[in-house]
Amino acid sequence: MSADRTVGLIGLGLVGRAIGARLSAAGFNVLGYDKSPAAMRTFDGNATRDAMRAKRIVLAVFDTPDAEQVAAEAKPELFIDCSTGDPARIEALAARLAGEGISYVEAPMSGSSNTIRQGEATMFVGGDSSGCGDLLEAIATRRCQIGSVGMATRAKLAINLVLGLNRVALAEGMVFAESLGIPRAQFLELVRGSPVASVAAVAKGEKMVSSDFSPDSRIRQHAKDVKRIRQYARFALPMTEAHEKLLDEAIAAGDGDLDNAAIIRRWRTS
Repeated sequence: MSADRTVGLIGLGLVGRAIGARLSAAGFNVLGYDKSPAAMRTFDGNATRDAMRAKRIVLAVFDTPDAEQVAAEAKPELFIDCSTGDPARIEALAARLAGEGISYVEAPMSGSSNTIRQGEATMFVGGDSSGCGDLLEAIATRRCQIGSVGMATRAKLAINLVLGLNRVALAEGMVFAESLGIPRAQFLELVRGSPVASVAAVAKGEKMVSSDFSPDSRIRQHAKDVKRIRQYARFALPMTEAHEKLLDEAIAAGDGDLDNAAIIRRWRTS
């Protein structure tokens, strides 16, 4: 297979594996690498450190320090960063890499790993994507060009603020309804037919009803984003501050690697 159809994928967690599936289905030769041996073993594809030598590399790492570490070791022609990181550090990293002749494009996505795998996530693009349109199209059919590098992550953080509060409001409402004698499943049906219905509410509501908290997205990942939201806020965010406390409590209780729907476990009615 020609080199232009080979792509390195660094980070083989939930999002990385979903991206890898999208790229493979589109006919790309995907080389996957993760510093975690367990992630390497569970990757359904070619797991090899040779991913670091690809000409085009997609990053699906946890945070910007991980992207910086990869950039210190790998020297591709192009990085596509699908993680949700630190906008200022991303800008600085992109500027440094540009001085080395390496292009850097932001491409964080709004949606769970399952949504990404199905091609239904919305991608926010920051920077000049003229050299990687084929890859971006394979990963996500819904793409929004936000502006220069750094702006896509800022947009993703703002979206994540609303999304996270949506989940918390649903969880609190569901437990409140349950305390009034309305079963969770019945309440979810009421939500489906009401003005508060949303794709995220229904998807997470189903997990809350079934108590199936196998992760499509993880509490600890969202907690990282919420802390960054507060870091960049120039005014008080009282609801986000309360949300952060709930997330910290969930992590302290051992729920950090559960799906975000497990936030409902913060409410105890008995």
